[in-house]
Amino acid sequence: MAAPLSAPRTGTTHEAEQVADDSVAVEVPWQTIVWNDPVNLMSYVTYVLQKLFGYDRDKATKLMLDVHHKGRATVSSGSKDKVEGDVAKLHAAGLWATMQRS
Repeated sequence: MAAPLSAPRTGTTHEAEQVADDSVAVEVPWQTIVWNDPVNLMSYVTYVLQKLFGYDRDKATKLMLDVHHKGRATVSSGSKDKVEGDVAKLHAAGLWATMQRS
């Protein structure tokens, strides 16, 4: 009788671990990454970041300089749906952008 009791406990523990792993994955925010490109002017990138995300000029300039010098900058984060929308807006503005889980 001890064997049947231990088998369900193993399955239950495994399921509980899977649920915990799934909930952690949901809590990890997504990031919007803007990449350097040879097309857009630095002033235009700054303008787009101000208009799309409401950043003040100093913050938008700092992010633009990260894109220019480091090749990329994280410009927003949040849920997958929000970040997908941010990437779509950046694409519509002509910038190169991707998303990744942070």
